[in-house]
Amino acid sequence: MEHVFELGDCFEKLKTIPDNSIDMCLTDPPYFLDSLDDGWNTDQIKKRIPKKTTDKKPAVGSLPKGMKFDPKQGVRFQEFMSKVSVEVFRVLKPGAFFISFSQARLYHRMTIAVEEAGFEIRDMIGWTYKGQAKAFSQDHIINLQKGLTEEEKENLKKELDGWKTPQLKPCIEPMCLGQKPLEGKFIDNWKKYKIGLMNASILFDNEFPGNIIPVSKPSTKEKGDFNDHVSVKPTKLCSHLIELFTPKNAIILDPFLGSGTTMVAAEMCGRNSIGFELSPKYFEIIKKRYELF
Repeated sequence: MEHVFELGDCFEKLKTIPDNSIDMCLTDPPYFLDSLDDGWNTDQIKKRIPKKTTDKKPAVGSLPKGMKFDPKQGVRFQEFMSKVSVEVFRVLKPGAFFISFSQARLYHRMTIAVEEAGFEIRDMIGWTYKGQAKAFSQDHIINLQKGLTEEEKENLKKELDGWKTPQLKPCIEPMCLGQKPLEGKFIDNWKKYKIGLMNASILFDNEFPGNIIPVSKPSTKEKGDFNDHVSVKPTKLCSHLIELFTPKNAIILDPFLGSGTTMVAAEMCGRNSIGFELSPKYFEIIKKRYELF
């Protein structure tokens, strides 16, 4: 299969793609939580990742992803996804699907941007997995309280025993399933563009395809021991989505390649791919994964 991946800003790169030429867009854009924005500062991201202490328990260096609440995050995310969605809408064929991962708290912002760009929102797809609890006890905050005696601090700890920050264990990442409007009826669109329908024979774990897809997070073996991207998606999940909504030899677009999982999944499924990545560091990871084909 043919895979074209380039280093650079997707907004500039997308301009080189002709109108109505792409069969599907599957992507995992920056979520605009903390440093995970359109700048994607890898050094800042590394500072957020919990370090290991000598007793093998994580020592929190800073608040985990999503705990720094900024009301402007959602606004910036929606503005960013609006620009992305308009360009993706242009290059997709009529009837083609746009699937974008997001974070549960800001999913609505992305979906609004996708819909306002002209897509029909067909569904929300949920990738589910076993997450790790990230809620914090208040004990360390109580210890820092001034004006309280040690006895008062201990009594407050007992009062708040079991009460933690409102951070539910993350077990789902929602995806927006948008579709570019058809030309005519489904069959008319298919006859002209060979896209727009779902292949219901593509089962998942021997069941009819559903909008909740349980898949374990990728192992080091799957990613490659050289791949330290912080948000690698499972190839099993991406392959399923590609096979579900596109025929063989289709062209899959990913404006935010990350470590290249969409490209890998497309190769596994017998599809072609086009993708872009802004980070030189991650672009090197993509090249290494491509060399393993």
